[in-house]
Amino acid sequence: RMSRHAKKLRDHDINPCLAETDATTKCMDDNNYNKDLCTDYFLKYKNCRKFWHEIMMQRKRNGVKPEMPSAEERKKILESM
Repeated sequence: RMSRHAKKLRDHDINPCLAETDATTKCMDDNNYNKDLCTDYFLKYKNCRKFWHEIMMQRKRNGVKPEMPSAEERKKILESM
């Protein structure tokens, strides 16, 4: 049984970097946990987190709720770039 925290991390509306998380985990599994072979995946994950954190902080400053856009809303934000 997954903890409440683990469920949150698997929720597309809460975790904007789910695909990057899964890709990183798969790379680590496939490469016997050799981080050096998964550098690109870690970088993509880090950039994803940084990007959405900035969006979240901007929304917080502007009083927009929820602070993290839903999965559907994030899709539109990415398409507009």
